[in-house]
Amino acid sequence: MTTPLWRNRFLALALSGMLGLSLAGCATHDPAPLIVKTPETHMIELVEEASATLLANTRGISPDKPIIAATFVDIDDLQRSSTLGRTLSELFTSGLVQAGLTVIEVKMRNSLFIEQNTGELMLSRDVQRLSLAHDAQAVLIGTYAQAERSAYVNVRIVRARDNVILGATSIRLPLDRDIRALLPTAW
Repeated sequence: MTTPLWRNRFLALALSGMLGLSLAGCATHDPAPLIVKTPETHMIELVEEASATLLANTRGISPDKPIIAATFVDIDDLQRSSTLGRTLSELFTSGLVQAGLTVIEVKMRNSLFIEQNTGELMLSRDVQRLSLAHDAQAVLIGTYAQAERSAYVNVRIVRARDNVILGATSIRLPLDRDIRALLPTAW
């Protein structure tokens, strides 16, 4: 004996309604708003990918000649950095070293303008002097800008002798709690 089609639809609708009511009874009455969790930003993974892209787009770099890495700076104030800028510089430096390039650790030298809580800021007038002193072929530099929901990071490898950009890449970091914590509180 076959069941009429309308009866099957009615039973399916009734079961769906009962399931919905039973699930609603399991919900808590927490007054907090519903928060939809997005995937965490894995800054290290994003920077590793960006480092690979940077190196793939860079021409004229010798693995035997050193590179100097400068602290990444705020695009709106090139004399200011933050924990984010210093961290990005460290992460990109790691990417260069892992790729087999020679990078000079400038924190162990008095050759750069270093300000407490700022980092190693590479002043353009010092690039040629420093590259000669360390026989550096290039400088890793970067800037970052904060928007409402993202930080935009621009990275370049610049030839030291004439400031020609040898390679560049850009990344967008979603401003999750971790990345916001690396920015100045005034932002």
